Amino acid sequence: MSRRNNKRQVFEEIEVIDAGAKGKTIAKAPDGRVIFISNAVPGDVVDVQTFKKRKAYFEGKAVHFHKRSEKRTEPQCQHFGVCGGCKWQDMAYEFQLEYKQNEVTNNLQRIGHLDLPEVTPILGSAEQYFYRNKMEFSFSDSRWLTQEEIQSDENLGDRNALGFHIPGMWDKILDIEKCWLQADPSNAIRNEIKTFSIENGLDFFNTRQQTGLLRTLMIRTSSTGDIMVVVQFFKDDQAKRELLLDFVAKRFPQITSLQYIINEKANDTIYDQEVICYKGEDHIFEKMEGLRFKINAKSFYQTNSDQAFELYKITRDFADLKGDEVVYDLYTGTGTIAQFVAKQAKKVIGVESVPDAILAAKANAQLNGIENVDFYVGDMKTVFNSEFIAKHGQPDVIITDPPRDGMHKDVVQQLLDVLPKKIVYVSCNSATQARDLALMKEQYTIIKTQAVDMFPQTHHVENVVLLERK
Repeated sequence: MSRRNNKRQVFEEIEVIDAGAKGKTIAKAPDGRVIFISNAVPGDVVDVQTFKKRKAYFEGKAVHFHKRSEKRTEPQCQHFGVCGGCKWQDMAYEFQLEYKQNEVTNNLQRIGHLDLPEVTPILGSAEQYFYRNKMEFSFSDSRWLTQEEIQSDENLGDRNALGFHIPGMWDKILDIEKCWLQADPSNAIRNEIKTFSIENGLDFFNTRQQTGLLRTLMIRTSSTGDIMVVVQFFKDDQAKRELLLDFVAKRFPQITSLQYIINEKANDTIYDQEVICYKGEDHIFEKMEGLRFKINAKSFYQTNSDQAFELYKITRDFADLKGDEVVYDLYTGTGTIAQFVAKQAKKVIGVESVPDAILAAKANAQLNGIENVDFYVGDMKTVFNSEFIAKHGQPDVIITDPPRDGMHKDVVQQLLDVLPKKIVYVSCNSATQARDLALMKEQYTIIKTQAVDMFPQTHHVENVVLLERK
């Protein structure tokens, strides 16, 4: 049944039947069109109010629950439903894994039209909360208000916030009291910085007006016990800057790297900014199977350290190196996978487009005493060519771990020109992975595929596929 309400359509008593892309769930309208719902769990029976209508689908929100799914669980976080970071917190973890597995398999079959072997079950995360080693928060002098606050007659008082952007709203920040993604002392550091800043009159940033002092806060932790804190300031105010940083250093002596950035440009990205070390070191260390990785403020490192170890072990197991192979690691980043497999290979060549990442990869290889790896910087579709292969040797195995957009078609073509015996494709987006694999299916057979859950409470999932040349 459906009815009109404020010019928006309401579908009544609709059963939610599946989980879809980007954390949304799926139902069917009476006319057969798909409804993507932002706040329901498969098995719920709900009334849905639509806010977007297209030829083939609707988008909407559950406004009344007739029946709640047995797949539900109670969300841990008080900010759930407003903060967009953990959209699946109301779904029991066993079902999160089931739907992630289904998404990967469906994408490979539906998008890639691929013949799959028996699929290895998804590897869940041992830790379902407090698993992230890096969090970034934003300051705002105009915190997000709930509907209840807006409608109330009470004095709202302090409007400062230190937290996350409201989904789809670049200038709205939700003030966070406790985040369940990063372990202690992350919440304490954030909350103490906020309280001290308010008490001492340090201005929070206003995105629209481009005013204020305090802009962003980054906290990085590691399995070694190191802690990095980076505060981004909008203005160069030495007295106020040192007031805050001295407080942080004294209040949290366990911080091993305290740094700051002065960023006066319109956006808050730090990759073109100077990072200044205030106290301690300009880096922290992460450890993995005897290897040490030096991480600075701009470094990329998998944000779930424990599960990254599992992901890399699967990658290495799929490669099944015997010790005499030449291995290429495409999109190598800071060279973690390259170094992780190096002791089983004759030589590893890493390629990456970000110069700072390659500098870090070389430094970490030297730190770890690994001499059979070489790293090169350049745009993958131009540097990874026949001349590069002729210079560095025919690869026996290629490991590729591209960004969410997948591999450029020229890179895929180069793989087909090179025709290594094996390709291990690591992906954070099984849809683009399926697209790329479809281009290679005439030359390669899929031998193994395994999904890995790096991000519990979210819809994101990694997948590893082993290809062997026919």
